[in-house]
Parts: sequence; C-alpha cells; structure tokens
Amino acid sequence: MAYSVAEVIELERNGVGVKKERAARLSAEDRSALVAVTVFPAIIVIGAVWAYHFPTTAAHLTPYVSPGLGFIMFTMGLTLTLEDFRRVAERPLAVALGVAAQYVIMPLAAIGLVHLLNLPAGIAIGVILVGTAPGGTASNVVAYLAKADVALSVTLTTVSTLLAPVFTPLLVQWLAGTLTEIDGGAMAISILKTVVIPVVGGVLLRLLIPRVIDRLLPVLPWISTVGITLVVAALVPGSVDALRTAVGVVFAAVILHNLAGLAFGYGVSKLTGQEARTCRTVSIEVGMQNSGLAATLAKTHFPATPEAALPGVIFSVWHNISGALIALIYRRRAEAQARTQAAPDHAS
Repeated sequence: MAYSVAEVIELERNGVGVKKERAARLSAEDRSALVAVTVFPAIIVIGAVWAYHFPTTAAHLTPYVSPGLGFIMFTMGLTLTLEDFRRVAERPLAVALGVAAQYVIMPLAAIGLVHLLNLPAGIAIGVILVGTAPGGTASNVVAYLAKADVALSVTLTTVSTLLAPVFTPLLVQWLAGTLTEIDGGAMAISILKTVVIPVVGGVLLRLLIPRVIDRLLPVLPWISTVGITLVVAALVPGSVDALRTAVGVVFAAVILHNLAGLAFGYGVSKLTGQEARTCRTVSIEVGMQNSGLAATLAKTHFPATPEAALPGVIFSVWHNISGALIALIYRRRAEAQARTQAAPDHAS
C-alpha cells in the first residue's frame, strides 16, 4: 500500500525512518512526493494562464482572495500536531537559526534586488512582500524529496508563520516605507485573520477529531493546490497590464530571489557548523516562501499598485519548479554521502 504525501511527512515527523519500510513503499512515496512538486505547479500554471486570457471571468474570484488564503492556511493547520510545537523546545538552536535566516536573508535579498534591477515602485513592493513572508508549506514536501530533515522543516514553517504578524509588517515598513505609505497595524491584523487564526483553528480541529482528520490527510495537498490555484487566478486579472509590460524583469527578480534564498540558507547553516541534513533543510525553507500571502497582502493593502501582486503570483509557481530541481540535487548528494559512509563498513 502506498503512502500519500501527507502520510510520508507524518512518518518522517514521528521518526519512522523510510529505511524501515519496504523498497516498494519507498518508490511509491517518492512518486507521491514528486506529484506534489510537478503536477501541482502545472495545475497552478493552468489556472494562471486561464486567468490571463479570461481576466473578466477570473475577476469574479477576486473578492474571495483573503478567504481563499485563510482556507489554505486552515488545511496547513490540519496537518500539524502538538509534537511539531514541542520540537521547538527540543531543538531550539536549529529552529532559531532557520527562523532568523528566514527573516534576514530573504528581506535583504529583496531590497538588494530592488536596487540591483532598479525595479519600479509597484514591483519593488511585491518583491519585498515576498521576501518578508514566512516559509511556504510546499517546502515540507521538497524537504522529504531532498532527504532533508522533514520534522525540522515542518517546525520552521510553523514558527515562521506564527511570527509573521510581527515580523512581516515591521520589515515591510522598514524596507518599503520610502516607496509608499504603509499601515503596519492593519497588515498585522490581516495576517492574523488570514494566516494565524486559520492555522490555530486547524490544529484545534485535529485535536478534537483526530481520526477524521487523519483520513482526510491524503487529499489535503490536492485541496490546498486547488485553493492556491484559485487565489492565483483571482490575482492575475489585476496584474495583466504589468505582465505584458514588465514580465521579463519580474521573472528575473523572482528567480534570483529564490536562488539567493536557497544558496544563502545553505551557506549560513554551513558556516554555523550545522550537519548537511540541516543545511539542506534551512536552504529549502528559506528559499521557498508563502508567496500566496505576499500576493494577498499586495492586493489588500496596495490597491493603487495592482502590479505589486505579480511577484507573489509568479513566485508561487517558480519556487515549486526550482524546489523539484534542488530536491533532485540535494537527494543525489545525500545518497552519495551515504554510500561513502557505508563503504568503510563493507570493507571491514
């Protein structure tokens, strides 16, 4: 019997190593995880292309952007357990490093790209919003594929998400305050409503009816993907003009931003003496953002510059594609390292 992506993460989270499972199951788990980082982005791309060609129809979805993001975060909460929160106390240094890297590397990379590429104000705001967002939930599946620390990945995503109402508004005010007027308090309340409260609600519901939620775990990734697709499609109509005029520079900013997060996340972890598995985890966590939140905040708080949502929309697709590629690279490195370590044992 094959495991779903959610069940794979649950096994890793609870310390049930895949080495204890049969090889047939391992390949099935890998296939399930690969679906998450290949088919899911394709679905999102289809939704975005449809919205681009039929913006009038897609615009009917726009009023539901915030509720849609709230629903996505609610499904994230359903996948969490109390063990994820206990792990913060068990591994404080690794968690602190990952969260600090999240809220330092990506914001600094964002403002660096704004100046390097001389981005117009609206696009610059969008890039900064992506850079100051918490980690994205897709990082957990990519961490599994990359043979990284899935338990740590889940914990980092959870902690950075819960801290977002504090750090995201403060960082946006600091980095984008010269570009436009920003109401940090209103942004913090938006994040509480659309992110924190739904996540906490999902956690509480799983505590109340764990058996029911466990049965739903296999379909939650698909439900979440549909939700993300609808949110992206709802945001595209307001960015159609920007897509036609600035698509090249936005793609450049998004790709460089993502690669900077992946590279510096790994480098900082390495410099602080972390093991290779932790380095891979922090790299993935820092490089993959909750870009859906960034796009939603852009639409809600910067209506005068609809193009501000564009970096978040494009990042939502790109970081899944790059995530699949980096997972392949990291996985091969991990397997090569494992073979090297096993060689002396066989020789003896």
